[in-house]
Amino acid sequence: MTLHSDVAELLAGAGILDVDVDDAVVDEHVRSSAYRRVVLVTASSLSRGRDRAIVATILRDPIEMVSKSAVVALVDRIAMKVTGPAEFRQWSVELLPEIDQLKTEGYREFLHRRIHDWLFHLSIEDGHVPTPVELAKVTDWMQRVLAEESTSPAVLALLDESGSSKKIRNVAKNRAGSRKLRAQ
Repeated sequence: MTLHSDVAELLAGAGILDVDVDDAVVDEHVRSSAYRRVVLVTASSLSRGRDRAIVATILRDPIEMVSKSAVVALVDRIAMKVTGPAEFRQWSVELLPEIDQLKTEGYREFLHRRIHDWLFHLSIEDGHVPTPVELAKVTDWMQRVLAEESTSPAVLALLDESGSSKKIRNVAKNRAGSRKLRAQ
């Protein structure tokens, strides 16, 4: 496969007709934008059957930063759409062989951490109250997401006590305090 045929296939499969394939091939910014649009269409689909093939095609891009960013966006969108950690785990396991093809170790590790973070988040949404040890294994980004979005008093208390940064601890403490005031 060539970059031209990969981009053309992705755009056609997503029904995106207003991107010039030749422009996308020569300009990584145009290609990155096209990938983001493909990801939006892919994530909004009810079927997950083509996701691995789409990820494999995107990850063949010669500029790994462009392809990694697109795959991260897909992981984020799917994580926000699934019904729980089991569904996300099953979906993400199918992508790992493709992700592991990335040449840059840091990009592979980043995607693995992002998947782990979302599994952690989804398990909390499913009722799991994590331990400080479990919390320490997620990224600062995920701790910040939880501090800003969680509605669980137990999770906010854990973040207040064990968050990895002062900012995370303060956000969790303030949100826990405002939730207590609203409950009264």
